[in-house]
Amino acid sequence: MALRIPEGKEAVVSEFPPPQPAPAAPEAPQPAPAFAPDAPQPTPTFAPLPSSVPVLWCQNLTKTYGSAVALDRLTISVPAGRIVGLLGPNGSGKTTLLKMIAGVSHPTAGEVRVAGLPIGPQSKALVSYLPERPYFSRSMRVREMLAYFADFYSDFDGALAHEMLGRLGVDPAAACSTLSKGTVEKVQLTLVMARHAALYLLDEPIGGVDPAARDYILSTIIHAYRPQSTIILSTHLVRDVESVLDDFILLRYGQMLLHAPVAYVREKGTTLDAFFREEFRC
Repeated sequence: MALRIPEGKEAVVSEFPPPQPAPAAPEAPQPAPAFAPDAPQPTPTFAPLPSSVPVLWCQNLTKTYGSAVALDRLTISVPAGRIVGLLGPNGSGKTTLLKMIAGVSHPTAGEVRVAGLPIGPQSKALVSYLPERPYFSRSMRVREMLAYFADFYSDFDGALAHEMLGRLGVDPAAACSTLSKGTVEKVQLTLVMARHAALYLLDEPIGGVDPAARDYILSTIIHAYRPQSTIILSTHLVRDVESVLDDFILLRYGQMLLHAPVAYVREKGTTLDAFFREEFRC
């Protein structure tokens, strides 16, 4: 049975809003020169959205694989300036949802818009996506990965990337083949958060690191976060991320159970972690 927020509770709007005119299409990003640490770097950013245009909205979003339903008629609206936890057990549809927002997977039915734009080159230019699995060649060096992003994304902030790597204790000259799995994930998180994007999609950003590093990584995310942007952070480690979240979305078997502020569960005298465990206990 789906959960419902009682009337009178302040909650993030989860119903699909009336369609709004999309903002003027941003100019196509131009390739930037390869990053040189001593050279000044441009840091373009997207124009602030009108309050009537959510950063993300989906209507009846559905994804099936044969007879298996990965996501079932999800309808949701997420405004700018929020850090949102996408929560649910394995197989609940979290990764499927993020892939469709990022445009690397296509819905079977329904619609997705980012900043009022349908999924396509213009929306993808506003999204910075961290997939669950590493995707760079182990033969590359960290600085080569930075240069790759600087060439590909005009909104990549090389100075910020170097600052974040310093906070995480990563040597830009290091070869990826010499780095641990957790350190590779730190580097990829740095690349994603060093962009000036409208929407950040982070799929299990702390799942592959040791507990001692999780708080440090979360603080790095917050340090790089810009208030006009929105972060959607998928995880099953609710206790670790609860303190940085504004809102949460609960998914189960591809369906949305609840989309609400974290304050909603705190008003009940509990924590989001306890609320999650109670809802999904076996």
